[in-house]
Amino acid sequence: MPEREAIGTAAVALVGELAAAGMSVATAESCTGGWIAKSITDIPGSSRCFAYGIVSYSNGAKEAVLGVRPGTLAQRGAVSEATVREMAEGVLKLSGASLSVAVSGIAGPDGGSSEKPLGTVWFAWSERHDGYCSTDATLHRLSGDRESIRAQAVVIALQELRQRLRDHG
Repeated sequence: MPEREAIGTAAVALVGELAAAGMSVATAESCTGGWIAKSITDIPGSSRCFAYGIVSYSNGAKEAVLGVRPGTLAQRGAVSEATVREMAEGVLKLSGASLSVAVSGIAGPDGGSSEKPLGTVWFAWSERHDGYCSTDATLHRLSGDRESIRAQAVVIALQELRQRLRDHG
């Protein structure tokens, strides 16, 4: 799977760039099940720049651990811009990290709908600033089987973290 090589390459680069910048990252994952955190912590030296990884697969975990509001989940659903924004901000606050990424999606093989088909994945990135945090989110429509969708989501998360580091510096 070409994504696996891309994951390794992006993770090595991200760890080096975070360490060089003196920054740290935290993850809040649903459909990727901790794969983003694993890819980062697979890299020697990641302890200098990896703060937290939370797998909030259930809505209850999103609420209890990350502080996602029950109303957000009830009105927008777990796979939504509002939910991933709250996930990213929640893990950033909990961890004290410089940056965070959150992901929630529908990897399949079932669970899709006409509104949110298989491969619908929302991402959010939060960055700590002096006294506040900024968060942005993006929607991706990925294709392939469950494994491929999840791997593509990990690549996107890592590459976008690297982009935010470049924008920061």
